[in-house]
Amino acid sequence: MKKLGCIAGLVLALAAAAALLLSGGVLGSATVDEETPFLIPAGSSLSAVAADLETAGLITSADGFLLRARLFGSSDPIQAGEFSLSPGMSQGDILTAFQSGDVIRRFITIPEGMPSVLVWERLMAEELLTGEVDIPPEGSILPDTYAFERGQNRGELIEQMQAAMDLYLAERWAERSDTVAVDTMREALILAAIVEKETGTPEERGTIAGLYSNRLRTGMMLQADPTIIYPITKGKPLGRRIRQSEIAMVNGYNTYTMLGLPDGPITNPGRESIAAVLNPEAHDYLFMVADGTGGHEFNATLSGHNSAVEEWFQLRRERGEME
Repeated sequence: MKKLGCIAGLVLALAAAAALLLSGGVLGSATVDEETPFLIPAGSSLSAVAADLETAGLITSADGFLLRARLFGSSDPIQAGEFSLSPGMSQGDILTAFQSGDVIRRFITIPEGMPSVLVWERLMAEELLTGEVDIPPEGSILPDTYAFERGQNRGELIEQMQAAMDLYLAERWAERSDTVAVDTMREALILAAIVEKETGTPEERGTIAGLYSNRLRTGMMLQADPTIIYPITKGKPLGRRIRQSEIAMVNGYNTYTMLGLPDGPITNPGRESIAAVLNPEAHDYLFMVADGTGGHEFNATLSGHNSAVEEWFQLRRERGEME
């Protein structure tokens, strides 16, 4: 009984000492007055972090913060990254935030149909990312919105975007329709890139995928205007009309002077264009022309197509776009 009493007395003494430390301000306090970002570099020690907190005026004492952590904190390690410290947070709250790894996440968006050269420019323009990277291979990036942390390497983010493309393409390929007109995932990606660049009207993707699938099956040239532009600009806007000399150019991309698919993708296609190519709409269309509303008119016969083209030219004349 005497031994138990000594233990109880020791516990009470420790509790009293802790209360004295807290009430006397020996452990210091947090002084976060406004929402404040705080960066912990990889490999930082808790002592270094405490010193940085004191220097930034976010706590009153680095030594007090460390003592509090030893007395009352958990044994979990702190995580690297950028954290958001809010007014009213205690030192215990700050330590818990650092141990949880609940870092600030920022976002970068790659729109559907953005070519790799523009993806590269967007990544290089983001000042919170680090590291030099080459332009990624065309068609290797899945358009989406990606989270990143301050200081994250650009190469790491590109790898994440490419892994997302590989996964999505493989999943859709496994579910492809029997009517698909391509033989490999690579060919599906190439055709999806053409579909992506041919229309700004989402509901047309399936129809256009079906049209190009019909052309591939019948041995017709695809004659897709974006494939003329790609070798000239590497995916950037041409900024003018295509010249007749460019239509006649012979290279691995110009589908006006070659049969079949181009040598590679002409952009980074989005999920919907990939899905459209792997499950193309069933119809007998072989021709299409702009209809003046952002969409296209589709035809199964050359005569019907020629009539639609004349209507389009007449509309452009009325708009003053051609003589």
